[in-house]
Amino acid sequence: MEIAFAASVYPTNVKRVIYEIRPHSSKLVTNKRRSFHNKFLCSVAVAPDRNRVSEVELENKKHNLLLAVQDTQRGLAATADQRSIIEEALVSVEGYNMGAPLDMAVLDGTWRLQYTSAPDVVVLLEAAARLPFFQVGQIFQKFECRDQLRGGVIRNVVRWSIPNLLEEQEGATLVVSAKFDVVSVRNIYLQFEEIKVQDINISEQLQALIAPALLPRSFLSLQILQFLRTFRVQVPVRNPGTGRRSVGGLYYLSYLDQNMLLGRAVGGGGVFVFTKAQPLEL
Repeated sequence: MEIAFAASVYPTNVKRVIYEIRPHSSKLVTNKRRSFHNKFLCSVAVAPDRNRVSEVELENKKHNLLLAVQDTQRGLAATADQRSIIEEALVSVEGYNMGAPLDMAVLDGTWRLQYTSAPDVVVLLEAAARLPFFQVGQIFQKFECRDQLRGGVIRNVVRWSIPNLLEEQEGATLVVSAKFDVVSVRNIYLQFEEIKVQDINISEQLQALIAPALLPRSFLSLQILQFLRTFRVQVPVRNPGTGRRSVGGLYYLSYLDQNMLLGRAVGGGGVFVFTKAQPLEL
């Protein structure tokens, strides 16, 4: 092993010299054949960029997770083997920022559901697959917590439709709202507040039936159209028999970055895979 050093200040008209100190030797050896440039390049070449390697590995694992859930119809068609592969891929991503505090500014925004094993969501997808008069479009979670430190509001948003009566996939919007509090590093406690049905978009067929384009539209038909377009139902969530607010639940946010959110409903309620979506106005 050799240790090389050079004086940092030297005259410009003097050739630069590299000195070597050999172990177990008190002699100072001058070696003019070795250049400082080559020594420097050698030292840089053996210094790996561990942070860069880790980032690449993480992005590859996130990509593998999204590939694993791609053909499962958001979890509806997932086989046992697929669920096992997804769980393994999910755990490999979760390990990267496990234990880190939640960044509320990153969590804030709209997240699109890519996969879930939660029974209450899967049953909704099953109903849409079996019933010809019911469709389920995109499903989102919207967090409103940018300026908060210990909590905020979460809105579960489901786009749904009734064929021929409402527009395809996005004929209406179901919103289940809850307040949440951060109760530990990664756990949030949900307290459900209300359920709303809003943003009714009737189909062209229904519009034509209510107010035919070839006939003069009466005041009544226009009023009906306006009523349907602005129709909204808002129901508070209460415990039956007590009138008190509903019991909430724990939600473990196992991974969070700028474009992916992973969650687990505590108590066997299933897993969730979300990706960042465009802001959703409700």
